[in-house]
Amino acid sequence: MFAITLLDLSIDDDTLQLPIDTGLRVQSQSMNEDRTIKNPQLEFRLYAGRLLFTFLVVLIMAGVLLWRYYHLQVVSHENFVTLSDRNRVLVEPLPPTRGLIYDRNGVLLSDNRPSFNLSIVKERAGDIDGLLAELDKLIGITDAEKERFFKQLKRRRRPYEPVPLKLNLDEREQGILAVNEYRLSGMDVTVQLLRYYPFGPELAHVLGYVGRINDQEIQELDPVRYSGTLVVGKTGLEKYYEDQLLGEVGYQTVETNARGRVMRQLDRTDSSPGQDLQLYLDSRLQHVAYESLGGERGAVVAIEVATGGVLAMASAPSFDANEFVTGIGTDSYNALLNSPDRPLFDRVLQGQYPPGSTVKPIYGIAALQSGTISQDYRIYDPGFYRLKNDKRKYRDWKKGGHGSKIYLQDAIIQSCDTFFYDVGVKMTVDTLSLYGTRFGLGQKTGLDMPSERAGIMPSRAWKRAAKGVAWYPGDTVNTSIGQGFTLATPIQLAVATSRIASRGEIRVPQLVRKQHGVPPPAGIIKVSENNWNYVHQAMQEVVHGLRGTAKVINKGLTYHIAGKTGTAQVIGIKQDEEYDAALVAKRNRDHALFIAFAPVENPRIAVSVLVENGEHGSSTAAPLARKLIDAYMEYYPESLPVESPDESR
Repeated sequence: MFAITLLDLSIDDDTLQLPIDTGLRVQSQSMNEDRTIKNPQLEFRLYAGRLLFTFLVVLIMAGVLLWRYYHLQVVSHENFVTLSDRNRVLVEPLPPTRGLIYDRNGVLLSDNRPSFNLSIVKERAGDIDGLLAELDKLIGITDAEKERFFKQLKRRRRPYEPVPLKLNLDEREQGILAVNEYRLSGMDVTVQLLRYYPFGPELAHVLGYVGRINDQEIQELDPVRYSGTLVVGKTGLEKYYEDQLLGEVGYQTVETNARGRVMRQLDRTDSSPGQDLQLYLDSRLQHVAYESLGGERGAVVAIEVATGGVLAMASAPSFDANEFVTGIGTDSYNALLNSPDRPLFDRVLQGQYPPGSTVKPIYGIAALQSGTISQDYRIYDPGFYRLKNDKRKYRDWKKGGHGSKIYLQDAIIQSCDTFFYDVGVKMTVDTLSLYGTRFGLGQKTGLDMPSERAGIMPSRAWKRAAKGVAWYPGDTVNTSIGQGFTLATPIQLAVATSRIASRGEIRVPQLVRKQHGVPPPAGIIKVSENNWNYVHQAMQEVVHGLRGTAKVINKGLTYHIAGKTGTAQVIGIKQDEEYDAALVAKRNRDHALFIAFAPVENPRIAVSVLVENGEHGSSTAAPLARKLIDAYMEYYPESLPVESPDESR
């Protein structure tokens, strides 16, 4: 069906082989040429370019290095030498030793004791938070200590200054830190003297206390003088005499290693210790004064008549000043601050109380010396007093009155209010204010203590300025018995008593004994000798007379005391009501007061006593004064040695 024709395709082997063979050889040769043929010129240019680029980079880097070397070694040589020295050489402040405080007999009242303190140097610590965490594990760090540390860290004055973290380490804490010191970089345990008050609460208000420098103080204090010093006087004598007690800071230059450890001392300028203070105060009398108050709120002050030196000055209740030195805890401070007894309140200097009948000797002197009355002047006391054209009755403390023929001496001895109502109105407030001021009422005494208050000696001008109204006769009636607007501090009453005892010598009270002897009186209250004798005799009869309001304390006396009791109202009593202590809360009861000096023939000590809500000066305050004066007469049976007045002053 199909015809297949087979063609003869046989070709000669040579003919077929030639073209095929030739093509393969040409292709193979071309491939070999691509693999084996090189271009030396191209490669030379390539390698030369790379070498030149590398050389330029190295040259530039070497130039930069040489320039930097030149800048460091030549241009900035002095700067980096200084920085290097700062890392190696440090200037450390040497805080001065704070001056000590002694009583008149050389008894140490304010001491310095060594304290081991933990501080941190930020530049050496690196990780502050990590270091604090490690220290917290080892010895325990409170939140308050951490907060205080970071505050002080922010306000430190220079690099490498140690910042205190924990003060007054105990032996266990010192041992733990010593064992772990190698791994606590930046930690530094140093020894520093801290204040210590051996008498605790007895002298807390007098001496005051030192405490850590706070944010406000750091802005006010001299950064040079307080270099390395952690504390500053906060209250009392510590604050008033801060400049003298502080001293002058010194410095030492030391060389340290890479870990900050001191290797050797290069230079040193010693600090100058603060000035020591010696007081007029007698710590034995202070103890008697404080203990006599017992659990009562009040104040006791004793003044040396011949010098004006304060022998005792107690305010109760009190507190332990040692708690404030290293920083009192919040709970403890709040307990003191919020206590209804106000232990932080210095009643001697800041307590302002109606002086009550304790001012009657002053107003008696004023009445005699001003010529308002004579020593023969007398009244009849029905138990009350009335102003002309006034139905109001100003009552005497004694219901029914003291009867007829009441002279000034009787009025002082029996504390007759009606007599002084009458004489006060006759004198007018102008004379009352004049003599009250002369005896130190209504003005600061000038005692070398901070925060003293002035009290109030009212006058027409004072009322107009303070109240915006005129003075009324009824105001004079109240003022004449130490009530109404009149306010006085216990230190003012002691000063006034001293001026009565010294027959008018005006001396500024002092706690710290001066190096140049006793200065002469700053002035004299001019009162006739006869009038002084008259009032002194009346005050003596207050204690030793049969009708004296303080006769309860004269039992067993071997010397004579002149005194005056006082009772000051805390709350007002309506016209037709009578005061009943049983119906009045304790804190609303009358204050009890007493002033005294002894011995009458040659007065050496003047005392004022206040017992808050003690009610009766005769039974509450007077016995406290008797205890203190008895102790004084025992310790100083003869007249105290009085330094001669400094003629140069």
